Amino acid sequence: MEDFIVVGSGCTGAMAAQTLVEAGAKVCMLDAGLSEEKYKNSIPDKDFISLRQTEEEQHRYFLGDNFEGVPWGNVTTGAQLTPPRKFVIEKVNELLKFDSSSFFPMESLAYGGLGSTWGVGCNFFSGAELGKCGLEKNKMKDAYQLVASRIGISAEKDDASAYTCGEIQNHFPSIELDSGSKKIYKKYLRKKQQINKEGFYLGKPALALLTNDKNGRKKISYNDMDFYSDREQSAWRPWITIEQLKKQNNFRYIGNQLVLKFSEKEDYIEVECLNISTNEKQIHQCRKLVLASGTLGTARIILRSFQKEAHRLPLLCNPYTYVPSLNWQMLGKEMDRFRTGFAQLVMAYDPQKKNEDVSIASIYTYRSLLLFRIIKEVPFAFQDARIIMQYLLPAITIFGIHHPEEYSPAKKIWLEENKNSPTADSMKAEYIFSEEEKKKIISREKKFTGTMRKLGCIALKKVNPGLGASIHYAGTLPFNENNLLYSLHPSGKLNGAKNIFVADGSGFKYLPAKGLTFSLMANAHNVALNSLA
Repeated sequence: MEDFIVVGSGCTGAMAAQTLVEAGAKVCMLDAGLSEEKYKNSIPDKDFISLRQTEEEQHRYFLGDNFEGVPWGNVTTGAQLTPPRKFVIEKVNELLKFDSSSFFPMESLAYGGLGSTWGVGCNFFSGAELGKCGLEKNKMKDAYQLVASRIGISAEKDDASAYTCGEIQNHFPSIELDSGSKKIYKKYLRKKQQINKEGFYLGKPALALLTNDKNGRKKISYNDMDFYSDREQSAWRPWITIEQLKKQNNFRYIGNQLVLKFSEKEDYIEVECLNISTNEKQIHQCRKLVLASGTLGTARIILRSFQKEAHRLPLLCNPYTYVPSLNWQMLGKEMDRFRTGFAQLVMAYDPQKKNEDVSIASIYTYRSLLLFRIIKEVPFAFQDARIIMQYLLPAITIFGIHHPEEYSPAKKIWLEENKNSPTADSMKAEYIFSEEEKKKIISREKKFTGTMRKLGCIALKKVNPGLGASIHYAGTLPFNENNLLYSLHPSGKLNGAKNIFVADGSGFKYLPAKGLTFSLMANAHNVALNSLA
């Protein structure tokens, strides 16, 4: 019998497992673990332009053998997944039934979870934000530094670093900006005093992306194939850590396991799984259980285990809008051959200047995701739009705007019986904003587009991909020290249980707009430490 079972191989599962293994505990990881074998070995080791100009088989990984990389209809959650990343959502509709008319999340059964397609942004929650989340500032500060040393972070101390890398030390140099982003940044520096006065701050992102080699991983080559291949391992993915853990004698990985529920006995825990390869039920045993299957996945397991299927759990999800814009300074200019598709810049809106109620925009330039993904959003006939967008492409800049989120009564999830589901249930959700919340979001986004104009970027339209599209979920089991059912002790222990711990974002009582993955990993490390006590 293992000391610990860790459920899930995503970002939080990888961090929790590493902490436990390094402490000498005997750890078993249970994971569905679907992987991509179809395309990864068919992508040549070349930069994007070379592939487009020379490779006859490029349609395979850019469009997909069955054109599965071409999204149809309206823009929805996960619409930008490329064929080599589609495995991240494989079998989700079959095994993780979800039914809602107001909330459209993205979940994963992949090896590495949603971390296999994470945008690698690393953001530091301020002391005020940590307090609102229910997280302890000093412990999180230490955990941030430890996680940064494990995965490698590139960053720069600038006007945005209070919202990105925070107090992280010994990070790698930040990425090289492409030509269009340099022009935006230079314009910001010229107008900085006025823009700061209006509550906006611009700088380079903190990314889990190597700009120097580290532990066998190669620094970024700027080949612009970030959305297709992990060949260099310059961008950290959870599977990189899991592969290293597999070399340790006190770690065991078992795939094809969809964890359904647990049963806590006197001195051990039974974990019931569905083998997704054979459709057979299997039982695993451990002394302590660490759930790290994502906020929605953990909610399913808890509700089944407590046999309260109709119980409503609260939910948090960052509102998200993206704004394609035209950087007029790049009209008629040539695009850089070597660049990265990850975020180039970050713009924070902090009207109170307290680093507490902050909205964040990640800024991307556009090329390797290919024109066909945005042509259908252009209000022209396809033939005309194709020609126009080819000329405008060097100037296309996309602002992805996230807003902070708090609880309200109309944001909740629950399970209902479904005999047609392999798990015998479906998750339901309601996620509705109040009129006051809607007005605040609209007001802030108007301010963002105004500042964008000052930076030389003219907003072309606002695209709302639907609630859930931010892929930032938290808050289903809020931290609580009073041992209330369906909540977590601040240590991460499940209230009402003895040896069940939750290492994902289920306990967060507030969701800052800043990308939460870095904070999820720091919290997972702390929960793992607490579980060792």
